[in-house]
Amino acid sequence: MKILDIIGPVMIGPSSSHTAGAARLGKMARLILGESVVQAKIKLHGSFRDTYRGHGTDLAIIAGLLGYEADDDRLRDSFQHAKEAGLEFSFSPVALRNVHPNTVVFELTGISGRKANIVGSSIGGGAIEITEIGNYQVQLDGTYPSIVVICSDVPGILAKVASVFSIYSINIALMKQSRQGKGAAGEDMMIFETDQQLPDDLCTVIKRIDGVKKSFILPSL
Repeated sequence: MKILDIIGPVMIGPSSSHTAGAARLGKMARLILGESVVQAKIKLHGSFRDTYRGHGTDLAIIAGLLGYEADDDRLRDSFQHAKEAGLEFSFSPVALRNVHPNTVVFELTGISGRKANIVGSSIGGGAIEITEIGNYQVQLDGTYPSIVVICSDVPGILAKVASVFSIYSINIALMKQSRQGKGAAGEDMMIFETDQQLPDDLCTVIKRIDGVKKSFILPSL
């Protein structure tokens, strides 16, 4: 048992799941988008949907989308900070199947016009899990520094991407893969979770590999 399991995370309360976890979900969604959020459509499922105002889930999610930590005093006034930052947002209910009760769907637009659809859950004690990025099914909890690679589903591309980590002497802790389609017409999303922080130029090198379409780094939370 970890100390976090006993005393919970350092946070602005009242709830580790509904407040701290919600803030971390918002922050992870911002990191996946890769830039400041200017518009957020936020859909809440289950317990999040039923109790979000009483537990400050709405305030926490917006705080996370602004890049705040779960223990940041600004969380309580995140709506006002969002207005000042030009972040427009809305909350609505959604009914999903086969998901955790504390689940949120993000439909985000960034400052450059970039868009991202993300689904994630607060699974207890402030811990989170991202389960969908776009149309890809994923498992991402922010424990490790990670790099996400979207590429064509062609033979040998996994080995080519993995070889770059060896060049940088980076140890891969976990590797997860989600596939859409098969062969050159299909696409893979590969997520490499690592034991070390990742250099900014790693994405540049990986993007040079034939068949790689997109790559971005996610720091640990």
